[in-house]
Amino acid sequence: MATPIDTVLFDLDDTLCRYRRSAADVLEIAFERAGVGPVFEPESYYDRYREYLERSARPVDLHEQCFGDLAVESGYDRADGLAVAGAFREERDQRNVEPLPEATATLEALADEYALGLVTNGLSAMQRQKLESTGLEDAFEAIVYAGEDAAPKPDPEPFAIALDEVGSTPERAVYVGNSLSADVAGARAAGLDSAWLPAETAPREPDPSPDYVLESLADLRSPPWR
Repeated sequence: MATPIDTVLFDLDDTLCRYRRSAADVLEIAFERAGVGPVFEPESYYDRYREYLERSARPVDLHEQCFGDLAVESGYDRADGLAVAGAFREERDQRNVEPLPEATATLEALADEYALGLVTNGLSAMQRQKLESTGLEDAFEAIVYAGEDAAPKPDPEPFAIALDEVGSTPERAVYVGNSLSADVAGARAAGLDSAWLPAETAPREPDPSPDYVLESLADLRSPPWR
């Protein structure tokens, strides 16, 4: 007999909330403010962002590392990329976010039956602004800022910390996220089942393979693990 699930942990960005302005829009302004022109294509940033997020020991350094390398690869000076990173960070308003459809209602419904936690890659000062702006700051019994409180996902450490705080264990928990490389892989490494919320451009044959695939957060109101 399968162990009953008593805990649901969530990712934050693009799982429960999203920016109102795209990264491309912010980059366009950052290039102008830095006075260097478009030193790399926005698509390059999208392709590399997760890679840098997962290997960065300090999320505050992520854009400096990523933008600096992208500038050099495009034939510009690293200093140009660093200037863009600074302008991007100043222009990106962490409060200008909105909850994904069904996020609030789904969390409220799950809270009647499950302990809820949040495991998010990012600095607390940044992620707390998103939680406050979306009204989700009181939805969780445990919040772990991976990369600050623990190693960043997909390392199993932040999952273990969250489970310890809510008094649960991996076999009794499910992790909900949108990233295969950080969320699904991280949950697997920590011994949790994973529920994947794919983007429209997600691969048809995900690798690693999640335990559950969601069409929307509303699917969690009738949890697929029951």
